[in-house]
Amino acid sequence: MKIKKGDNVLVIAGKDKGKSAKVLKAIPKKEQVIVEGLNMRKKHQKSRQKDKKGQVIEFAMPIHVSNVMLSVDGKRVRKAKASAVVAEKKPVAKKASAAKSEKKN
Repeated sequence: MKIKKGDNVLVIAGKDKGKSAKVLKAIPKKEQVIVEGLNMRKKHQKSRQKDKKGQVIEFAMPIHVSNVMLSVDGKRVRKAKASAVVAEKKPVAKKASAAKSEKKN
C-alpha cells in the first residue's frame, strides 16, 4: 500500500469526492485509510448513568485506498515504486476528439 499515515490525499470517489485531507491511520490488511474529517458517521449513544444525558458521537470511518489519491500541495501525484520519487500526474488527453479529427480527413 503506497499511502501511509501523515500523507495528504485527495478523495477521487464517493460522497466526499474532490476533498483533500491528512491520513490519520492506515489499515494495510484491509487496504483502507482513515482520513481526517472525511467519511464521517454519527453514533447515538445511550446514557450509562441516570444523571447524565445520551449523546451523538461523530467519527471518521475508513475509506478504501482505491478511492483516494496521493496529493502534494493540492496537486495530484504518483509515487514511484522502486525509487519512492514523487512525480506530478499529468492530465490524460481525450482520445475521442483525436479519432473524430482523423475520420474527417
